[in-house]
Amino acid sequence: MSLKVEPDEKFHEVYWITLEGERRLATRNLTPGRTVYGEHLVRFGGVEYRLWNPFRSKLAAAVLNGLRNMPIHEGDKILYLGAATGTTPSHVSDIVGAEGSVYCVEFAPRVFRELIVNVCKYRENMFPILADARNPELYSMLVGSVSVVYCDVAQPEQASILAENANMYLEEEGWALLAVKARSIDAAKSLRRIYRMEKETLEKHGFTVEEEVKLEPYDKAHELIVSRRMK
Repeated sequence: MSLKVEPDEKFHEVYWITLEGERRLATRNLTPGRTVYGEHLVRFGGVEYRLWNPFRSKLAAAVLNGLRNMPIHEGDKILYLGAATGTTPSHVSDIVGAEGSVYCVEFAPRVFRELIVNVCKYRENMFPILADARNPELYSMLVGSVSVVYCDVAQPEQASILAENANMYLEEEGWALLAVKARSIDAAKSLRRIYRMEKETLEKHGFTVEEEVKLEPYDKAHELIVSRRMK
């Protein structure tokens, strides 16, 4: 079997695995032997990697579509809004490592149970929080200052939710990643107009938009907006 593992040239703790001629995105598995969503595990040089599926993770889709900025590093503290069952948060957990933290906010009780039982139970750097991200004050006793707020909520006011959380928890010059679900915002407006509205909302809250990455063909009517709050 032909197998090659290379670190990504730009992104910390992100890898490219070439298996039988096919190049795939991956992260180093923080919990060897365990999968989160049925992803393939690959061992090489005594290290286990998890293939990162862009059809299941918007962040992976953005990387494959040319993302230039992914400000997530080993030891970072991340506030993740809309953690769902933990697919992308688990890869973020791999990247920040044992010294980092991923605060996982999820509103739906059934999904939250899956997040705890299947993922957070085995990952000591992931902290599940059952709460509505529209009310960030509800988890102020659990979350401190973070370097990144990642927002992936299916709500009409996605950018505003991110900004309100950033006002409470994001450190100075911290980063915000917004996975815009256009059809959760408005089913009738054009995608271009929706993306522009979300970008303008972030800018009104003091963020500088660094880049916008469309997520097709992995996710239709989705875009990742990467921004930074400047002094």
